[in-house]
Amino acid sequence: MAFALLTSVPPVFGLYTSFFPVLIYTLLGTGRHLSTGTFAVLSLMTGSAVERLVPEPLGGNLSAIGREELDAQRVGAAAALAFASGALMLGMFALQLGVLSTFLSEPVVKALTSGAALHVLVSQLPSLLGLPLPRQIGCFALFKTLAAVLTALPRSSPAELTISALSLALLVPVKELNVRFRDRLPTPIPGEIVMVLLASVLCFTSSLDTRYNVQIVGLLPGGFPQPHLPNLAELPRILADSLPIALVAFAVSASLASIYADKYSYTIDSNQELLAHGVSNLISSLFSCFPNSATLATTSLLVDAGGNTQLAGLFSCIVVLSVLLWLGPFFYYLPKAVLACINISSMRQMFFQMQELPQLWRISRMDFAVWMVTWVAVVILSVDLGLAVGVVFSMMTVVCRTQRVQCLALGLAEGTELYKPLRESHKLRKARGLCVLSYPAPLYFGTRGQFRRTLEWQLGLGEAGKEAPKADGPPDAAAEPVRVVVLDCSGITFVDAAGAREVVQVRDRLASRCRDAGIHLLLAQCHASVLGTLTQAGLLDRVTPEQLFVSVQDAAAHALERLEPTGPKTCTVWV
Repeated sequence: MAFALLTSVPPVFGLYTSFFPVLIYTLLGTGRHLSTGTFAVLSLMTGSAVERLVPEPLGGNLSAIGREELDAQRVGAAAALAFASGALMLGMFALQLGVLSTFLSEPVVKALTSGAALHVLVSQLPSLLGLPLPRQIGCFALFKTLAAVLTALPRSSPAELTISALSLALLVPVKELNVRFRDRLPTPIPGEIVMVLLASVLCFTSSLDTRYNVQIVGLLPGGFPQPHLPNLAELPRILADSLPIALVAFAVSASLASIYADKYSYTIDSNQELLAHGVSNLISSLFSCFPNSATLATTSLLVDAGGNTQLAGLFSCIVVLSVLLWLGPFFYYLPKAVLACINISSMRQMFFQMQELPQLWRISRMDFAVWMVTWVAVVILSVDLGLAVGVVFSMMTVVCRTQRVQCLALGLAEGTELYKPLRESHKLRKARGLCVLSYPAPLYFGTRGQFRRTLEWQLGLGEAGKEAPKADGPPDAAAEPVRVVVLDCSGITFVDAAGAREVVQVRDRLASRCRDAGIHLLLAQCHASVLGTLTQAGLLDRVTPEQLFVSVQDAAAHALERLEPTGPKTCTVWV
């Protein structure tokens, strides 16, 4: 019910969203420990879209009938978003695009949820203080909300402020106790249930709704809504909002399922997860549910309580069903401020993700940068735009890493047959005129220029005035001139057409420029796909099977056996 308010729909629709999707995922999902239903991040994204599609009239003074009509329109918009996001996930399933979840890296997902938690906190401030403020949407919504709250602070309700303070004073310590003593407690302390009961009894006995104008949940309709198809005429307007909702729902669900699958030694099918969540959103939208996915807090609670299969979701369905059929009237006097406090307290796990930043800085500063850029974009802009910025920046870091790779000069380790990167000693190259190079990066259109410059510089064939590329183990002018070059291709994971043509051009350039230098070029340990691409590019047209080397050791030994230190100055290309 708390997340329903975050979605800008009446509380009862949160109960519907906690019933139908859970039931469907139990039948189709592969995550044994996953708990599905309402999720704060999706509720926030959906609520922002609903507020934009169905804005509240200026002035805000609506009659009871006007309020019902506005709620009905917003419920329809939220259901249409669920329908569209489910249809998108089913389309992704048909195209077998479960692999797309890998493009949302762990830093992006954690920064997204952490930044969204801050949005949730700020968006609940008006409810905590009893201020009837419209929700701010779009870029800088967080700062607009803070400014509006500070401006209207003198008009806050003392009664609702007191209820909020007491609720947080109970909920936050109970959450902390459940986390710290999870191994000692037979079952988590139900702080939310206790708070709901106490607040409802207090509001009923003290008539807080009539005496102090405290906002309450009101009547929860019994039973289920009549199934109906959402307004499909709205689909073109909501498509731009449905796509990020579908991606976030699938990414969070798939990553959460993978975490527990690895922990408990079983596997999940990402494409089957797409089907399960797609069907779940599509069918539940017929019953006026809003977008749903796996949830962090309830999944952790389910695991702590001992749930080990999808059947655990059936028990939560029974509880929700009992509320819908019989217990709904008992929530009539529940203050909405308590639901806002439950929203905030449920964000604890997302806020504490920031504690991992020092460790992330030590492990990978690039991932740290991805985390910070995504978080700042989510906080300053919005959740969906922040997600787009995070994914693009994450992909850019991958490209940048291929651009900054070092070409390693390898040498034979003393007393072994292993070739290792040279750092300070270049005895092998000085003594025998042999240079073994390893290029540990894909060879594609973005790296072909660096590949050519690095290779020419290592051979001493670079053009004058050109800046030398960074490489490990630069040539020594005092050493014997390089006569044999072995290029270790084991680190070249793929080659595109431009990269393959670059290798052919390097071969032709060396053939014309190294006749007087007597340089011999060999390629070793090419992957099958790389070898196939090079063959199509025309590099291996005249190569016999005897000239293919499966290891650097074989290539170097073959070269040193055939070449004498004073041999003729010819240029050969062996692969």
